[in-house]
This record gives sequence, structure tokens and C-alpha cells, in this order.
Amino acid sequence: MNTTIRWQAYAPRQARWAQLGQRPAIAWLTGLPGSGKTTISDAVDRRLATHGRHVCVLDGDNLRHGLCSDLGFSAADRAENVRRTAEVARLMAEAGLVVIVSLISPFRADRARARAIAGHLPFLEVYVDTSLATCEARDPKGLYARARAGAITAFTGVSAPYELPEGPDLTLRTQGLTVAASAEPLCARLMELSASA
Repeated sequence: MNTTIRWQAYAPRQARWAQLGQRPAIAWLTGLPGSGKTTISDAVDRRLATHGRHVCVLDGDNLRHGLCSDLGFSAADRAENVRRTAEVARLMAEAGLVVIVSLISPFRADRARARAIAGHLPFLEVYVDTSLATCEARDPKGLYARARAGAITAFTGVSAPYELPEGPDLTLRTQGLTVAASAEPLCARLMELSASA
């Protein structure tokens, strides 16, 4: 590590949080491709905004267009993708935002590292619990079909593993539920966590 670089401590963040009228939190949504992470993130973002919360969604696909565009899908690249996303989430939460991360993040160790990066900030590991069969039936981007045909390698759930969370802070089920019903438990938790002291 370069010893000429040090962490710059700015004024207490609590003053900024008070200005925003909320406390920060990070919700890390994990699940299979097509499980509903992005859809739920969007619904929660919209719902919290109607209650005056300041929210930022970090979506895996969007991040791979810019910040993580140089990464592939090897285990090492996936770990770096999670690390970069977690660092950004922490910076945004330190500024007082409610941050919703929508990222497959298939490995437990990487998700644990994301929690560690969050440090003292409230961090919820949120498992979007949707069966592989349902995700394949949805296949909104046609990726499962391509993976089954061998056109995509290292595809989570087909040719690459997904490690189920062992003790998620929250589990959201999507099968047989509306988007609003699936998102409601997370909305409620984030409203509670972000409420001003």
C-alpha cells in the first residue's frame, strides 16, 4: 500500500444527514439473473422518493457500462465488480443517501466483503428468492436461452454457481406476488433505517 496516501477525514457526516432529513443505509440485493432485483430496486426507489427519501440505485448492468466496463465474468472479475460497487455504495451512503445495490454477486465471500466495506453504515443483505425455473421462464434478456445453447459461458445458475445467502437480513419472494408486494418488506425496512433520529 502506498504510504503517501491517507484517508481524508471530513466534517462529521451526521450534519449532512440532518440536512437531508434522513439517515443512510445500504440495501444489497442479490439473486439469480432474472430474479427481479432490478424491478424491485426500481419500485423501492420510487416508493421511498414519494416519502421524501434521497435514494441512489447502483444497478449491475448500468455499472458495467462505465465503472466496471473493463471487467469480465471470471470469479476474480466478479469479486472486483462487487468491491468497486461496495466502495461506491459506501461513499454515497456516507454522503447521506439510501443506496440500493442490484447485483447478482453470486459468491458469499464477496458479499461479506461488501458488508465489511460498508463498515459502520447500516447494511442489509437482501436475497431476492426466485427459483431457477421461474427466472428461466421470465428470461427478460434471453440470456438463459443463450446460456443453455452454449453461446454464453460462465452464466450464473447455468454454467457458473450461485451461493445462496446463509443468513440474509431480508428475503424477498417474487413468485405469485405483485412487484409492490415483493418490494414492500424492503420499503418498510429502509423507511425505518433511514428515519431521522
